[in-house]
Amino acid sequence: FETIPTAPPDSILGLTEAFKADANPEKINLGVGVYKDAQGRTPVLASVKEAEQRILAGQASKSYLPIDGAPEYAQQVRDMLFGDRHPLAASPRTRTVHTPGGTGALRVAGDLLHTQLPGATLWLSDPTWANHPAIFEAAGVATKTFPYFDKASNGLAFDAMLDALRKIPAGDAVLLHACCHNPTGVDPTPEQWRAIAKLLAERRLLPLVDFAYQGFGQGLDEDAAGLRAICDAVDELLICSSFSKNFGLYNERVGALTIVGATPDAAEAALSQVKVCVRRSYSNPPAHGAMIVTTILGDAGLQKQWQAELAAMRDRINGMRRLFAASLDKRRVALGGSDNSFITRQNGMFSFSGLNKQQVERLRSEYAIYIVGSGRISVAGMTEANMDRLCDAIAAVVK
Repeated sequence: FETIPTAPPDSILGLTEAFKADANPEKINLGVGVYKDAQGRTPVLASVKEAEQRILAGQASKSYLPIDGAPEYAQQVRDMLFGDRHPLAASPRTRTVHTPGGTGALRVAGDLLHTQLPGATLWLSDPTWANHPAIFEAAGVATKTFPYFDKASNGLAFDAMLDALRKIPAGDAVLLHACCHNPTGVDPTPEQWRAIAKLLAERRLLPLVDFAYQGFGQGLDEDAAGLRAICDAVDELLICSSFSKNFGLYNERVGALTIVGATPDAAEAALSQVKVCVRRSYSNPPAHGAMIVTTILGDAGLQKQWQAELAAMRDRINGMRRLFAASLDKRRVALGGSDNSFITRQNGMFSFSGLNKQQVERLRSEYAIYIVGSGRISVAGMTEANMDRLCDAIAAVVK
């Protein structure tokens, strides 16, 4: 292996490695997308603990799951995505494959595009999650970008986005973030989602929806509004979903790829090809995390408890957004040009702060504050205890 060059560290996970090696006792990690409570810990939800106790007491086997996972898990995934009363939740036009996390779902979707739609280009928002281009490059899928973020307004470049989508060739695929856009935190309104969905249908484009943060924006149903608008407009799509954030199951790697076909036969054919991709990659999925999700969503009491815990996480993140904006205002620092109100309008774990690479590097080297080079800040990593130090440091590097 002496001829193998050393690869650069991952732009996001590499930050965590550097953070761990930092000896500064006041260091702050706002890079990786992991929820932290008010004490800076990533907790195990009480509903998850209870589900695990039930699983441990009743589990009789550790045998392999099917290639596509357990059918009861697949049904719970669809009920969350579409709502249990939506026609697609129980439709033969839908098929769900259990994958190792949302990242695994994206890679399987990439393998499907590469093998079955080899001429299709996948269009990504500019910007998008840093790992998206790498995942699809590894799968052999060509990618291009369309405008998404308007720096002047710190909002959605909606008109430019629609203009770009109108020019995409029919048969290409478009990756859309269902909610809590990563890295910007900027989401379309329900009206804008309907316009996007209408255009996707008119242009005969294949939507690939990345749904990693359901419940972390406005609520479980509210965050699914964009996905459901797309489902109302198009006949076929792919959905990559994850339970890492909303169940706190980060290290269990619990995700899913859901296929919606124009007909039951089309969905079944796509499923058969996805199963080939899975078999060649990881053979079949891990069971424990999916059993936790299935146990919680299948029990009314546990589901109610989990929804309350999810609401508490969402409320804490939104509270940190308000405190962050107010703390910057107090220091007369306006990251948004004129004011910081854009921070409170963003959704989910992240804020696209507008900090440049030089400022981010100074925060790391001088203050032991770790932020992704793009200026994306994990609001979920902020606490009341570290807010003053964070904002003092930002004020110093901005001024």
